Amino acid sequence: MENIQEVKYPYNNFYEVIQKNAEKLGKKTIIFEDDIKITNKQLKDQVDSFAKYLEVAGIEKGDNVAILMTNSKEFIIAFLAIGKLGAVPIPINTFLKRHEIEYILENSQSKLLITQDKFERDLKGILEQISSLEKIIWSGNPKTLDSHNLSFEEGLTLTDYEHIKPKASLEDTAVIIYTSGTTGKPKGVMLSYKNIFSNLVNITKVVPLSHKDRFIVYLPMFHTFTLTATVLLPLYLGAPIVVIKSIFPFSNILKQVLLKRVTIFMGVPEVYNALSKAKLPWYFMWFNRLRAFVSGGAALSEATLERMKKKFPKVPLLEGYGLSEASPVVSINRLEKQKNLSVGPPLPDYQVKIVNDELIELPTGEIGEIIVKGDNVMKGYYKNPEATEQTVINGWLLTGDLGYVDEDGYIYIVDRKKDLIISKGINIYPREIEEELMKHPAVELAAVVGKKDEVHGEIPVAFVQLKEDEKATETDLRKFLKDKLANYKIPKHFYFLDELPKNATGKVLKRVLRDKLNKGEFD
Repeated sequence: MENIQEVKYPYNNFYEVIQKNAEKLGKKTIIFEDDIKITNKQLKDQVDSFAKYLEVAGIEKGDNVAILMTNSKEFIIAFLAIGKLGAVPIPINTFLKRHEIEYILENSQSKLLITQDKFERDLKGILEQISSLEKIIWSGNPKTLDSHNLSFEEGLTLTDYEHIKPKASLEDTAVIIYTSGTTGKPKGVMLSYKNIFSNLVNITKVVPLSHKDRFIVYLPMFHTFTLTATVLLPLYLGAPIVVIKSIFPFSNILKQVLLKRVTIFMGVPEVYNALSKAKLPWYFMWFNRLRAFVSGGAALSEATLERMKKKFPKVPLLEGYGLSEASPVVSINRLEKQKNLSVGPPLPDYQVKIVNDELIELPTGEIGEIIVKGDNVMKGYYKNPEATEQTVINGWLLTGDLGYVDEDGYIYIVDRKKDLIISKGINIYPREIEEELMKHPAVELAAVVGKKDEVHGEIPVAFVQLKEDEKATETDLRKFLKDKLANYKIPKHFYFLDELPKNATGKVLKRVLRDKLNKGEFD
């Protein structure tokens, strides 16, 4: 198990992938978006043109370029063009509020931001505010275009780009994904081309996929699971991507699955929960071309799994497990053998151990922290060597997730070591919410925990201890948080307690609150 063979990777960077697709499958459609079709040859030309545009705008190898965009062909073109120059794309969560976006731009020292006109109001004056930011490229019809505010569409019309050769190698950073840290401040996970290719190579070793498949992407592209598994994986295979701009209405996703003959459907538990309960028309059941469902982001409930099996007896639902720091996929169930409530065995080139607090390996079936080793383990956190040293030890990534492995090597996730809340596959860190809550003049102490929820997986719930003689209602606190946190981070319920339970050192006992909450003692 210890001596896993050195892997040979077929490409050095993502540009080489689209170059090969353009040569081999030039006339084949690679992106479907509404009624628009883009062939492999057209995609390469547009990426070439946009890379030239970025070069003219002053972008060089090693520069960080932020992308704040909803799902679109433009997102994919921008991502690939940045990489062609050897610069580093930084996808930003589109649900974040202004000061959260500012923090990422500032921390990443982004030189340029690529965005859409729909964010114009949210980004007003940001060029003056972020010292490293020189220009913004706008897609759509922004109100202002000048030497610092450029048009995305203009960037697709350039020629004379043959001199620009792809500048990135396997060890270079391919992307920086910002993930919320338990300290409340997001950390930039640096993933190299090797990290991500390792994921792509390994997924294709265990899931039979080819350029004849069709993938649908409706989950946000800024998310690491979506980016690797539904954007880069199909490109790597030369398989078409059906781009859906929004998850709502869900009926549109089903319509596109049918019309565009989608074969691979990736989702998070919330989507499968909805799908398993939805009344689907007979013609959908009759004519769909689906070959496999894949689930990531959080654990699927047994009820959802059973309902999906009944509804789609011929389409396997493969549950997997991963985290941004692992590019992100660590394990996945196999077509030939799936186990309920397991996230499957590790991908072939990865090692997984279950360890105790001293990092000593535990026997089969015992619960401990899951640690991972392989070419998928991140380069580190951007400008944060301390956090990197605490997370990657001797090449082993400490996931912070608790689980066990059975006699067949299948992994089961039990709980999270940290107080992380996963809602709809998106990570929510309680500490960040607590810090904002405690800024309210009436709040003495706050503790945020996850409450189990069939639809979302978990929802954030706040326990609040008010200062003596101070008053505040749920409405007051909700209003207070509204412009400070993304909507999904705002607690769904607030419980006011005279005193929060604490240990001898005064630390709030969240475990006690969580247990009582999930037993229904506060209802």
